[in-house]
Amino acid sequence: MPVLLAIESSCDDTSAAVVDGTTVLSNVTAGQAIHEEFGGVVPEHASRAHQRNIVPTVAVALRRAGVTADDIEGVAFTRGPGLIGSLMVGVSFAKAFGLARGIPLVEVDHMQAHVLAHFARRAGAEDAAVPTFPYLCLTVSGGHTQLVVVHSALEQEIIGRTIDDAAGEAFDKSGKMLGLSYPAGPQIDKLAAAGTPNISFAKPDPGGLDFSFSGLKTSVLYTLQKRLRADPDFVADHLNDICASIQATIVGILLRKIELAVEQTGLTQVALAGGVSANRGLRAALHARAAERGWTTFVPPLEYCTDNAAMIGVTGQFKLAAGLTAGQDVSAAARL
Repeated sequence: MPVLLAIESSCDDTSAAVVDGTTVLSNVTAGQAIHEEFGGVVPEHASRAHQRNIVPTVAVALRRAGVTADDIEGVAFTRGPGLIGSLMVGVSFAKAFGLARGIPLVEVDHMQAHVLAHFARRAGAEDAAVPTFPYLCLTVSGGHTQLVVVHSALEQEIIGRTIDDAAGEAFDKSGKMLGLSYPAGPQIDKLAAAGTPNISFAKPDPGGLDFSFSGLKTSVLYTLQKRLRADPDFVADHLNDICASIQATIVGILLRKIELAVEQTGLTQVALAGGVSANRGLRAALHARAAERGWTTFVPPLEYCTDNAAMIGVTGQFKLAAGLTAGQDVSAAARL
């Protein structure tokens, strides 16, 4: 298979990778700490940071992979979904790189790539087990929560999705109410490990395999307001328990839908993907439930859970093998 350069710029991480088949020769990501000051991603700041970061990030990825620009045989890039300004930077760079060298372009759906992150192989690392088609995948991130039946690398069927907010947003917004800095999800995960889930929050259920997290955020807000009126030090004195309760509620909602999806599809290979799949509480709960139910579970290495170019490159390899390339008229798409 060809050596591909991969570009990911859907949100606030500028990432570049070099992949040889499904082997990841390098995977470099430049983050944007400026968003911590605003409690969330500011699109204008994100796009400007991508413009500054894209060239040096690609240069480092090529160097770490031990290749030059002339060794690259194709360019895979995130077309969407995501922030339009951020996407435009990555798409424009990929098009220019491909045009200058006369090599094929491969557009990639960001969510499809998360689902296929399990097939990324780190150079020199011992091969881990990968799911076989078909399998069930729960994709959870700050912007998306989806249940997907993965019939093949290029055929993915969404059978459930959030009707409002995503699980990652519920983590971050709840953390903001607690005074935690952005992104709050990893901090809640860490604090929850030292707490007890002894506080009840709402568990919205829109029915079927769909998700809803808006009501949970409201429940967290009202519960905190009520407890703080009675005890102004409630958050400070019970932070670990609050975080454990928020995490247990979100994880419980996700696991309930996975169980229902397994019952409806008959699939017992269950994979996690997306930024929230790095959550230790979710990973542990899934593995425990799988042991009880006889499922086989798959979770990508941490570096392939959050937004990264390696998953874009691996997905690009599947698409290129199928002859699916893009022309120079391709444009970024905030919604796909």
